[in-house]
Amino acid sequence: MGNAGDEDSKRGRAVAPAAAKQDLSGIGAAFAPAMIGALLSRIFNWSRSGVGPRLLAAVLLFSSIVTLMLTALQLYLDYDREVGVIETRLDEIGRSTTGSLGESLWNLDQNQLKLQLDGILRLPDIRAAEVREIADRPNPVRVAVGEPNTRSIVTRDYPLNYSVQGAARPIGVLHVEATLSEVYQQLLHRALIILASQAAKTFLVSLFIIYMFHLLVTRHLVAIADFVSKYSLVRPPPPLHLERRPPYDADELDKVIDAFNAMCANLERAYGELREANTNLEGDLKIRQRAEGDARASEQRFRDYAETASDWFWETGPDHRFTYISDRAGAFGMDHKALIGKRRTDAAFDHDAEPEKWRAHMAVLDRHEPFRKFEYRGRDMTGRVRHFSVNGQPVFAADGRFMGYRGSATDLTEQHETEERLRQSQKMDAIGQLTGGVAHDFNNVLTVITGTIEIIQEGLADRPQFAAIAQLIDDAAARGAEITSQLLTFARRQPLEPREIDVNALVVETAKLLKPILGEHIEIVTRLADDAWSAMADPSQLSSAIVNLAVNARDAMPDGGRLTLETANRELDGVRSDGDIMRGAFVMIAVTDTGHGIPADIRERVFEPFFTTKGVGRGTGLGLSMVYGFARQTGGTVAIESEEGQGTVMRLFLPRSEGEAATRTGPAQAAAAARGHETILVVEDDPLVQGYVIAQLGSLGYRTLVAGDGAAALALVDQGASFDLLFTDIIMPGGMNGRELAEAVRLRRPGARVLYTSGYTDNTIVHEGHLDPGVALLQKPYRKSELSQKIREVLAGESAA
Repeated sequence: MGNAGDEDSKRGRAVAPAAAKQDLSGIGAAFAPAMIGALLSRIFNWSRSGVGPRLLAAVLLFSSIVTLMLTALQLYLDYDREVGVIETRLDEIGRSTTGSLGESLWNLDQNQLKLQLDGILRLPDIRAAEVREIADRPNPVRVAVGEPNTRSIVTRDYPLNYSVQGAARPIGVLHVEATLSEVYQQLLHRALIILASQAAKTFLVSLFIIYMFHLLVTRHLVAIADFVSKYSLVRPPPPLHLERRPPYDADELDKVIDAFNAMCANLERAYGELREANTNLEGDLKIRQRAEGDARASEQRFRDYAETASDWFWETGPDHRFTYISDRAGAFGMDHKALIGKRRTDAAFDHDAEPEKWRAHMAVLDRHEPFRKFEYRGRDMTGRVRHFSVNGQPVFAADGRFMGYRGSATDLTEQHETEERLRQSQKMDAIGQLTGGVAHDFNNVLTVITGTIEIIQEGLADRPQFAAIAQLIDDAAARGAEITSQLLTFARRQPLEPREIDVNALVVETAKLLKPILGEHIEIVTRLADDAWSAMADPSQLSSAIVNLAVNARDAMPDGGRLTLETANRELDGVRSDGDIMRGAFVMIAVTDTGHGIPADIRERVFEPFFTTKGVGRGTGLGLSMVYGFARQTGGTVAIESEEGQGTVMRLFLPRSEGEAATRTGPAQAAAAARGHETILVVEDDPLVQGYVIAQLGSLGYRTLVAGDGAAALALVDQGASFDLLFTDIIMPGGMNGRELAEAVRLRRPGARVLYTSGYTDNTIVHEGHLDPGVALLQKPYRKSELSQKIREVLAGESAA
């Protein structure tokens, strides 16, 4: 029972602070509006009348704050002590009455219960007491005395037990309420007494302080102010002396008076010297006025320059012809001496191309108005087009005549070129995103077409006329696959398998393939560096890039000519490409022709996709785009050097391999379709491709399980389906791609073999243009032989990862 009392005691103490806050806040609310508000208002208005009242107001305010804080602390301590007394009394009630009350409740003696509760109620601060029987029967005993309340109380609940055969049995609860009203009333009286006594003491001390401040400081400050207000340099008064009672030691005020009298003596001497100086300066007044005029003109000139400061300065006369151009213009390729005597329109490159802009600018000049950031194009001494931004300020003579303009010019060529490269990069990236999406769907269709044509060709082997038609369809599908591959290469979405290659050997092998492609009227010459480094690149893609460059060169030599294939080692430092700076060791492959060259106005567009100067039906415009995309994806770049009538040099730069041994490439041998008997789980969302794959795998002897997305495939795995290979598309709907599906399957079945397929790999298994290590990929479109060969490779463990 003692423990229960302690717990109830803690519960009772949780009620008291909240009630105390309510009543104490009520005390503050009673004083704040009436007394504190009016007092602060009067102190504020009076404190603005002088130093003394301000000092008094500050003392009163600080003393009031300290008094309130100490009073609050004292009230809190008194409150804590009074509440502690009440809680002790409640604990005593719990210890002394629960036994007798439990016995009376067991005997159902309500009269005895009421007498005992009345005894409890007569104790100080006890407001109400109640005994409730705990019984599972109608109308349990409940005896209550006093007036219960819900505010400003401390409550306790004590369990009532009765011993039956040595075991305590709970039979009821004693509930006691103690009021805090008298505690709060006492606290209010104490607060009033403390505040009243402290206020009187503070007021008397403050009056004494203000009196002493006036006696020692304020009246002397008034005397000093009166002396200063009446002081005259023409008729200086006697030195200032304060009326102070002797004897006394010199203090700060005496030091102020001594310093002030010394200052007055200095002023009198300075005044005499000033009158003498003014007499001397009157004879030089005209000279000073002329010098001031020159200084103002010089100041205005440099202010104009400062307001328009940039890379170089210029001036024009009333006819807007240049009269001065600073030497700084020569740093930007401008001949500043040759521009003297010319108008800005004479040096502009875009005067005829943008007449409205120039008419508006000339109108501003004719109105003699200032202008800022007027941009135009001009040529430097080398003929290079440059972008300028000029600011100008009109100059007027003292009589208002217009004298011309002064201003500055800024070279914005580098900024414009950077912005143009950024726009070009953004445009190429947007086209690449679109290209990748189109290639994905197109490769799905081509996969079905090429596979179906193979089946048709097998069935038409004895019908030549239809077999020829099937071959035409097969050739068209192959051409479509080639174009799609070029699109992906341009978009840098074609997965590369780079390795160390012998560049010279690859160029020699490619040159052999070029002879029948280019024709007899083109002479092929090779100039290979003996010490050419090995390059890190995809050999098949590099060979295709060289062929594309050679075919492009052939079209530039319709009447024949010479094609030169050259290799060399190059160290690049600071070469710009697609907004990047190329630095490091590169292997150069140059393709040079003796054709008609590339016009300067289209030279920067040759790498754009679908841009071609050939006639309709003579090209897709993707050849050079593919070369550029391959080079950038590999980590290199392409550079053009061309002159009309002199030919073109296309230089392909590939990163040098860090290894020593290079792989020699040779022609790939077509493999026969390999058969098998394993079970393959096919995951493909395109119904046409799915049907084609199932048919081809069935014809090769494999058993198949089919799922349309990752969720369906995982459901089969969780159901216990047995398979030897997961053959999954990479890009699929449903929120799970092929890579995520493979990882989920390997969590369930470690060591599962996976073969990916896709017509557009995105960044799922390809990073920085290269397949992730150990990943097996079959690119769409693929033929039956390629499908069977890749499956056997993965099942044999060659690409099991």
